[in-house]
Amino acid sequence: MRAQRERDTAVEKEIRSRLHALGLRYRLHRRLLAGLRREVDLAFPRARVAVFVDGCFWHGCPEHGTWPKNNAAFWRRKIEENVRRDRDTDARLAADGWTVLRVWEHEGADSAASRIAEAVGMRTT
Repeated sequence: MRAQRERDTAVEKEIRSRLHALGLRYRLHRRLLAGLRREVDLAFPRARVAVFVDGCFWHGCPEHGTWPKNNAAFWRRKIEENVRRDRDTDARLAADGWTVLRVWEHEGADSAASRIAEAVGMRTT
């Protein structure tokens, strides 16, 4: 598990490439909540859109998330805490006026980029 990248994953890079091709510019790995060590993967500050690219295992994907059999109690607590923190982060950002998008790693890069571009477009026009 230590080898799993925390940022700049292949999925994240694909989405960023599609967004750049659409002419969108963004900021990477920004802390938008004062006093908290929580980073968004992509931020569109002018449109106030925050994007998280979530891994199915780490963030408890309802479609593809799995529960490990080894050390099951530890992993269940860990993943459930990640989900709880994700919800808290979403609520805090929304309260601060941000639109929050969560993209699952299994979602296609084209589909994710379209969804993000639509959200950014709606907030800038």
